[in-house]
Amino acid sequence: MAEIHDHGGVGAGLELPEGYPPVPEPLTLGPAGSGVGGVVDDHTHLDHLDDATVDRLLAAAAAAGVPRAVQIGCDAAARTWTDRAVRRWPQLLGGVAVHPNEAPELARAGQLDAALAEVERLVTGNDRIRVVGETGLDSFRTDWDDDDARRAQLDSFAAHIAIAKRTGRTLQIHDRDAHTEVLDVLRAEGAPDRVVFHCFSGDAAMAKVCADNGWYLSIAGTVTFKNNHVLREAVRAVPPVILQVETDAPYLTPVPYRGRPNASHLVPLTVRVIAEELRHDVSELVGILGLSSEYLYGQW
Repeated sequence: MAEIHDHGGVGAGLELPEGYPPVPEPLTLGPAGSGVGGVVDDHTHLDHLDDATVDRLLAAAAAAGVPRAVQIGCDAAARTWTDRAVRRWPQLLGGVAVHPNEAPELARAGQLDAALAEVERLVTGNDRIRVVGETGLDSFRTDWDDDDARRAQLDSFAAHIAIAKRTGRTLQIHDRDAHTEVLDVLRAEGAPDRVVFHCFSGDAAMAKVCADNGWYLSIAGTVTFKNNHVLREAVRAVPPVILQVETDAPYLTPVPYRGRPNASHLVPLTVRVIAEELRHDVSELVGILGLSSEYLYGQW
């Protein structure tokens, strides 16, 4: 049974897939965002859904004031799906990569170089793929006591940085329990012009390092979690012009809907918490976020 939600006429008649939370109060665009189309979901995964479900979720997102999103594909099937999706849905731009946790498996099979070549082929062959990512390092799910596995992640990350620089694309970084190492690689390789830390999970000190280098922090629904004081401190430590907001859908659903699938129409819940932390007007923050998105990714 689908759920139907009506917020004062906004999104009236929207039919959400079963289990998805309702559409919250929509975001509105403030004066700082003149000429910009509103907040972007900076990082989402739609490739596990059928086309009809994607249609419904994109309609719900637009009703919530989130009319655009960056679809990320970081395994072989998801990369192919992303290449098709950004041609089918004008609301989407794309990013493709080899996920850090996939890199050791591909290296062991002798397939990492081919996968990296496919990433570059997709990026150069489709102007709507504007992101190289998510790429980076992950010591949580990959055993870094395995020297070969760690080396595969490091080599893959460096290769993605090179692809982003060759193609002029924005780099989106996956950093899980590897803050120091990620920063070391960026410095050693030389960062691309535009860098976004997807689902930023560092502390205020790391946030300031990113700000000093002009690297962007994409904030997920984790900022709404009651005990995540460290992330909220990090948000307060940097100027809002280097922030983005994301779902990482279907994961990291914001409060009060933890445990249910995430989707772009829930971005307003995260934006409002960020605005509260910054003591910023919500509509003005929407404008700032929208302008930063267009700097990072260009016109939709």
